[in-house]
Amino acid sequence: MDFSIASILMLDGLTNGAIYALLGLATVLVFTVTRIIFIPQGEFVAYGALTLAILQTGKIPGTVWLLLIMALIAAALDGFAAWQRYRKPAAALKSALRTLAIPVVIAGVTVWAAPLQLPLLVQALLSIGVVAAFGPLVYRLAYQSLADATSLVLLIVSVGVHFAMTGLGLLFFGAEGYRNPSFWDMRLALGPVNLSGQTIIIAAVSVALIVMLWLFFERSIYGKALRATAVNRLGARLMGISSQSAGQLTFAMAALIGALSGMLIGPTTTVFYDSGFLIGLKGFVAAVVAGLSSYPGALFGALFVGIVEAFGAFWASAFKEVIVFTIILPVLLWRSLRDGHSTEEH
Repeated sequence: MDFSIASILMLDGLTNGAIYALLGLATVLVFTVTRIIFIPQGEFVAYGALTLAILQTGKIPGTVWLLLIMALIAAALDGFAAWQRYRKPAAALKSALRTLAIPVVIAGVTVWAAPLQLPLLVQALLSIGVVAAFGPLVYRLAYQSLADATSLVLLIVSVGVHFAMTGLGLLFFGAEGYRNPSFWDMRLALGPVNLSGQTIIIAAVSVALIVMLWLFFERSIYGKALRATAVNRLGARLMGISSQSAGQLTFAMAALIGALSGMLIGPTTTVFYDSGFLIGLKGFVAAVVAGLSSYPGALFGALFVGIVEAFGAFWASAFKEVIVFTIILPVLLWRSLRDGHSTEEH
């Protein structure tokens, strides 16, 4: 291996690592606030990329209809819960409409815009909006009633949600893969490395989103509420912070990050309905490296995973996935030896 090959592999590793960093940050965010190891994070990536691909053909994505179905079910549950609490039809109707409002608006705009063949950037924003709206609904339907369950129960539910979302992806998108057009068709030669416009966009968007997340948690009242929920759920409730609202906001952010990752990765590889699983698992590896608790750790862990994957693909392409996922073993061993064994949660 000479310097030029090493440079190319390093660039590929950092580019992929930037995507894994976003997914790792989303995994850490969901776990710290809700204690949920969110296995289906990668499905948001596939949904985002495939929704944009369907919009490119001028058709209405199946995710729009899925969004409306989930919104109707969630609205019915919220309306029934409000009726049980207040015994007033107006309160039940208001609660149901509050749940329906955002999904219906996003779905309506997407249905109207799909046949118009709008510019790529507008279609990308619509795709992000559709997928981001899934987040609170997934939390409401799958996790909200189990918010106080053990981490093991929540993990089992996550596995079920993953299989459900993968099956629905096959139903709505089919088995055919799609590759989206690049957002910037620029080529810049830097010595042995050819830097593409899409690579620059991936790096810029990843850095911008990480900075925005930091500002959100440090400066906004909602970010501080999520931090309080992550530190002490019971204390946050006693201070008037709704754990349900915190969970829904967290899942909305995770879905948005996943959809944005799908926009970034779509032009670099062919995405299938089940492609998000492996991509999400690599973000999970980065989160495990960070102990599922540190945002900077997830960032550096993701870059490390991306570099290991790139060089592993060069040396042993058939075993690159094995090499990446084997990283978990020494990390878990090191953390077990350093932290010892804690008592089981009751």
